[in-house]
Amino acid sequence: MPPPGRPRGRELLRLRERLPAPVTAALAEYERHLSLERDLSAHTVRAYLSDVLSLLAHMAEPVAEDDDQPLQVELTALDLTALRSWLAQLRTAGASRTTLARRAAAARTFTAWATRRGYLPADPGPMLMAPRPHRVLPGVLRQDQADTLMRAAESGAAEGDPIALRDQALVELLYATGIRVSELCALDLPDIDYSARVIRVLGKGGRQRTVPFGVPAEKALSRWLDEGRSALVRPGSPEAVLLGARGGRLDQRTARRVVHEAVGAVPGAVDMGPHGLRHSAATHLLEGGADLRTVQELLGHATLATTQLYTHVTVERLKAIHDRTHPRS
Repeated sequence: MPPPGRPRGRELLRLRERLPAPVTAALAEYERHLSLERDLSAHTVRAYLSDVLSLLAHMAEPVAEDDDQPLQVELTALDLTALRSWLAQLRTAGASRTTLARRAAAARTFTAWATRRGYLPADPGPMLMAPRPHRVLPGVLRQDQADTLMRAAESGAAEGDPIALRDQALVELLYATGIRVSELCALDLPDIDYSARVIRVLGKGGRQRTVPFGVPAEKALSRWLDEGRSALVRPGSPEAVLLGARGGRLDQRTARRVVHEAVGAVPGAVDMGPHGLRHSAATHLLEGGADLRTVQELLGHATLATTQLYTHVTVERLKAIHDRTHPRS
């Protein structure tokens, strides 16, 4: 049988090939639902399908250790017992609470869809309990550390090296806007409105939002576009705002490495990537007086609850608000 973890790559393909034809057809329909109806990213769709395939492989009748043998499984056998057994096997294999919670959520999404489409007579998903994940918020930069980071990036770009100019624009935009690294790397030149000093971002679930950026980010971005980008452009280069060294769209892994290295040079700063800069931006907005609804809109969160979990307010700010607003403070 396949290992209890999430299948990937070739293993994912082999599992799909070994499923019975009716199950394969249902999975293809589910994939279209996730991609076209819910407009999820390709990465998210793969993650959902991987979890479902892991579940189906767990349900399959035992076969000899020959990866070419068909998996004997039927969707109608997917019930609460199968779901619980799957999660128990994952837990025994060492899956974390966060992983179990994510897999359970993926399973519930699938069983709800399968019930609506008539593949299941009843939805067992709502009865499935999973441990709550431990939410560990990333560390944040202090405002003086963020200033040190931006000054260091500016100093590195002073000599006009194209990569240094790009990296300065990268860290400035991430901190100025709080956008996700995937959103930053997906930005195209027409997405920038210089007159209003905003960028148009396509976020999760295909939701579009407009995010402002400040004067320092504008200067770094303008210098990169005016002096650095042309040195990296190649025939066939996309109209991406940020380019890699070979002229293609900047890869997210490269962006993460740039941030890790830049933050690592700031004395006393915790190690972080782009997500840490996003969290730092949100925290500093709150410390400066922004309300949660505004931060929710800037970050592109679907619900305010996500913003409340994603950000934190300093004790000093809470005390200040209490002192200003409570009649018996």
